[in-house]
Amino acid sequence: MSTTRVLIPTALALLAFAGNSLLCRAALQHTPIDAASFTTIRLISGALTLWLLVQFTRRGAAGRGSWPSALALFTYAAAFSFAYVSLPAGTGALLLFGSVQTGMIGWGLVKGERFKALQWLGLALALAGLVGLLLPGLSAPPLGAALLMISAGLAWAVYSLRGKGAGDALRVTAGNFVRTVPVALVMSLGFINSAQVDTAGALYAIASGAITSGIGYAIWYTALPHLKATSAATLQLSVPVIAAVGGILWLGEPLTLRLLLASAAILGGIALVIRK
Repeated sequence: MSTTRVLIPTALALLAFAGNSLLCRAALQHTPIDAASFTTIRLISGALTLWLLVQFTRRGAAGRGSWPSALALFTYAAAFSFAYVSLPAGTGALLLFGSVQTGMIGWGLVKGERFKALQWLGLALALAGLVGLLLPGLSAPPLGAALLMISAGLAWAVYSLRGKGAGDALRVTAGNFVRTVPVALVMSLGFINSAQVDTAGALYAIASGAITSGIGYAIWYTALPHLKATSAATLQLSVPVIAAVGGILWLGEPLTLRLLLASAAILGGIALVIRK
């Protein structure tokens, strides 16, 4: 595959990943929809989109998904939505991405991976940036929401680790999304008294599930085989930056010195760890 044919789908996928943060934050900030309803609509529309994609493109592929992976996926999606009730888009994306990468790096260390001195420095820098972002202060994100987003990131790390070697990535993701639907419906029943759904909020949730999740994952999995593992991980460093810029331009969110410094420390530290 030519460089251009890899670059375009990769860029579209990264925009889609950042778009998830922007759509969720826009829905919960500017429409009456509640976090539980947003999550449920997102997962249903994502499941339907991915199922249709599999029917048309992956008939002979192996992989079905599993309930443990589906529960990790649901935990990510639910914690993600509830966190964005209070978090700005850029801050949420930074916490999410930082915790995903930190969780996967930590698992690598547990499994016996050895770091060089520069990698240890990078890990320490990333953790310092995360702590600095959460320290009390006027520009600090709400602690409860921040912890929810960190939980979402760790759940996504678990989901990603479980997905290695599970079969065709798109087919497995579709199977896991389908399995999250009954769990999400049960959650929505638990929040039925506070449920609010309007047209705009539902459309944001559908776009998040069908386009930036379903189609975004399909595009990413198309490009991924043509990217080196280190290149793929490094490219994902751009997602929090895209989300932060989108939050400023589209949602009118402020750019704080704390966010800038924390972003530099977290993303720079992770880049040191995953560099070849």
